[in-house]
Amino acid sequence: QVHLVESGGGSVQSGGSLRLSCTASGYTYSTITMGWFRQAPGKEREGVATIASDGSTSYADSAKGRFTISRDNAKNTLYLQMNSLKPEDTAMYYCAAHPLMSVRTGWGMIRYWGQGTQVTVSS
Repeated sequence: QVHLVESGGGSVQSGGSLRLSCTASGYTYSTITMGWFRQAPGKEREGVATIASDGSTSYADSAKGRFTISRDNAKNTLYLQMNSLKPEDTAMYYCAAHPLMSVRTGWGMIRYWGQGTQVTVSS
């Protein structure tokens, strides 16, 4: 069973930065695609960024140029560096893992999820 634990959420003012982390266990971390999804109140869960085992990445248009996804296979840890945060980035952020996925993969298709970490950006 795959176990994902997020950390690093919090409250920040518009223009600020946060770094999310996700520690994974229960499978061969280096061979699976990892990603970050988010869900705002009343909205569908949407992809933010993903990173495959070979390091290739995909980003939502809203994240391009502001967010950076990375992974440390030695530590089984996934990161999301978020800069220039906006109030519309406010959401619950979820770590996800699946053999193959991109930000366009429907959330219902993704096999493994963390419990989520809240990000709140005030104007």
